[in-house]
Amino acid sequence: MSRHINSTTIGIAMVALIALVSVLSPWIAPYGATQTGVGMALQGPSAEHWLGTDQYGRDVLSRTLEGGRYALRVSFLATTVAVTIGALIGCIAAYAEGWLDEAISRVVDAVLSVPAVLALLLIVTVFGQGLWVIVLAVAVVYAPAVARVVRGAARPVLASDYVTAARARGETMMPIIGREVLPNVRDTIFVEYAMRASWVILLVSTLSFLGFGANPPTPDWGLMIEENRTGLTLAPMGTVAPIIALSILVIGVNLAADGLAKRMGVDRAAEAA
Repeated sequence: MSRHINSTTIGIAMVALIALVSVLSPWIAPYGATQTGVGMALQGPSAEHWLGTDQYGRDVLSRTLEGGRYALRVSFLATTVAVTIGALIGCIAAYAEGWLDEAISRVVDAVLSVPAVLALLLIVTVFGQGLWVIVLAVAVVYAPAVARVVRGAARPVLASDYVTAARARGETMMPIIGREVLPNVRDTIFVEYAMRASWVILLVSTLSFLGFGANPPTPDWGLMIEENRTGLTLAPMGTVAPIIALSILVIGVNLAADGLAKRMGVDRAAEAA
């Protein structure tokens, strides 16, 4: 148990560090994140620029410090929307049973059969690259997976005596889901939120790397990796620094989610079956 608690604490600390640095970046960054010409292009680490500069003479440290703000904002919104929609759909499918449950399950299977990046690229290409387009696109991609897990967790709850009593009192579907089901699958929803958050962060950064996320000169880790990869041999920190920062965030979220699942006794594999 102590090992799980330690991994959870470490994960939360890693996420908190990245979040704190991102929030405070406008005050702690030595230069403006989009300020060009603060040094020579593709300059190596120095006393003035600890991580060097990129191809436009921008300070890599400043851009790395502020680079998490876009990913964190989009990922938080997208994960919240995806888990909210997925949890509601999963509870409705578990409650309805019969043909409606079967129909929802087939739609979920169809969406899950499409690779996430391909689906996102299609949606963004059609509707544009706005913040809410990306949020809703990510929600469309991940809500079905959440729905499948929550449906599995909700089915035993719906067979319980207190749900049977609520039905006998004449309560309808939504009140039963709101008062009886959701509070009893709360742990599963929390774990799903934490697990999906790490995948969403990677997916949002991948979109930026491919040119469908943050627009230049926004300081974003995925965009920084794409912009600086051609100068990797001359000024490697422009590419390495955002990769390290992104890795710390994703590993931290995964550690926290894994520890949370073990502490709450949530078996995602069994509930998704």
